[in-house]
Amino acid sequence: MKILIFQDYLRSGGTERQSVFLANAFAKARHETALTTFRPGGSLVSMISPEVTHVALQPFDTHCDWFAPGLTGFIEKHPADIILCMGRMANCYGQGIVKEVQDRCPGTAVIGTMRTGKPLPWLFRLSLQQVHHIVANSRAAKSHLEIRYAMDSAKISVIANSLVFPETPADGAREQLRSTHGANDQTTVLLDVAMFRPEKNQRELIEIAAKLPLNFPWQLWLVGEGPELASCRKLAETLSLTDRVKFPGLQRDPAPYYAAADLAVHASHRESLSNFLIEAQAHGLPAVAYAAQGVDECFLLGDTGISVPFDDQAAFRDAIQQLASPDQARRERARTFARNSFDPQTQVQAYLDLFLRLTSS
Repeated sequence: MKILIFQDYLRSGGTERQSVFLANAFAKARHETALTTFRPGGSLVSMISPEVTHVALQPFDTHCDWFAPGLTGFIEKHPADIILCMGRMANCYGQGIVKEVQDRCPGTAVIGTMRTGKPLPWLFRLSLQQVHHIVANSRAAKSHLEIRYAMDSAKISVIANSLVFPETPADGAREQLRSTHGANDQTTVLLDVAMFRPEKNQRELIEIAAKLPLNFPWQLWLVGEGPELASCRKLAETLSLTDRVKFPGLQRDPAPYYAAADLAVHASHRESLSNFLIEAQAHGLPAVAYAAQGVDECFLLGDTGISVPFDDQAAFRDAIQQLASPDQARRERARTFARNSFDPQTQVQAYLDLFLRLTSS
């Protein structure tokens, strides 16, 4: 089977990591796979398997995520059985891709994806109406498409995100990393791994942590990069929290940080299914998060995770204190839930089964 994945740019976001993961997995399963990006480069390029063909449509980086020169010509020259659109920009091109394959490659199935909690641009909505099938990464995202945009339920499959960073224990890693950042045995380390974008709302995590009780020892580790990083650093300085709020930067493999932390915290207002929360669960971390779309599907609600109403900082702090006490049984339930719900082999096979069904019909 020939599979073509479109993604605008390989920045360090969750959808982009899923794109690279799926491309590598499809190629490993001996399918001819190409990952085509609009922009060249990106922090995830080095993670692409040699078995995957990677092509960038822009001859040099214009820094325009939406610019896909020669896209239709590329499709004509590289016919595929499956075209999978990943991310907002690629999905906005979906209707044009469908028209191209109808005219030139009528056997190709074009699949759109719903992996965002942001409002959908008009072209995105139009494309989802035109593509042959849609993959939503959560039940909540599927329901949103059906209710908000009147999409046909039969046209939508739910395939959850795959665990990109399953637990990989390393002797001494926890103690070493905590020592590096000045956390002792009594410190509750709160962790968030996400791009620094406005909707990820790391600023509010700093504000929440700043008002935790004086007798509650904590550190907040905010792992990632992005345009809001400088403003978050400034806020930590303004609140005199530079000894408690840590910014480790982008981590190619954040697994050591999951191993060293005690509790996952996420204040994002826009989600579909949080990669961070399911990875945290896989490492045994209980979680506290605002109730964005799909968050309730990332953990065992009320047990391995607590979902908090938006902007209720007091409830968020209460939940942190409720889950901060060590509970090995809870941690094991979190691991089991994540392994069973987001197993990479199961999710990849679900995609391949869908591809086979679409190309056989």
